[in-house]
Amino acid sequence: MSAELLGVRGVSCGYGRTPVLFGVDLAVGQGEIVGLLGRNGMGKTTLVRTVLGLIAPSAGDIVFGGTPIVGMPTHRIAHRGIALVPEGRQVFGNLSVEEHLSAFARSAGPGTATAPLWTPQRLFDLFPSLAQRRGHMGGQLSGGEQQMLAIARALVTNPKLLILDEATEGLAPLVREEIWRVLGTLRQAGHAMLVIDKYVQRLIAIADRHVILEKGRVVWSGSSAALDADRGVWARHLGI
Repeated sequence: MSAELLGVRGVSCGYGRTPVLFGVDLAVGQGEIVGLLGRNGMGKTTLVRTVLGLIAPSAGDIVFGGTPIVGMPTHRIAHRGIALVPEGRQVFGNLSVEEHLSAFARSAGPGTATAPLWTPQRLFDLFPSLAQRRGHMGGQLSGGEQQMLAIARALVTNPKLLILDEATEGLAPLVREEIWRVLGTLRQAGHAMLVIDKYVQRLIAIADRHVILEKGRVVWSGSSAALDADRGVWARHLGI
């Protein structure tokens, strides 16, 4: 793994008196893509919420960019360079596509030739469908267009780490293909990503490593090649 960007070490947490995560370890390196897998209700979204400071862990540490972030307010964690594409999209129905991107735009540095800054115009180039609907309100978009907007909204903050929670869930096949195309483009640009998705075969094609959660515990971790080669892991832990 390249130099560590996100380090989750021994994290346990829950909701009230109900424990959900038990000593979870996870790491994402600079420019690395990690798949976070598991059946529904196994703790994937809870882990993401804990990383973002929405849930306080009862044990363990979380380090981002070399800085401990446990106890840090969510807005400060986001400002340090983590952006979330949430499950369910959560776009603003009364803001236009263009207003979404201008409201969230943030420069995190000058960019480079290989990883230029994401501007609204670059995102319209990445998502031609959004360019055609730049004046439409969020509530007027189709589900697929809303998902594209949720990804563009996250990218326009120019994050160091992009987290996608079920980015292709419930989408038509053609729209799913468009999302996978975009994720492939982000991979080529060297974006670090933590991706939750049920389409394991497609995730294997873009991710470097994977972590599987079952009942709040890490039950498997390894490379895409190792996961692809062991379909028994799919059957035991993913129900595929």
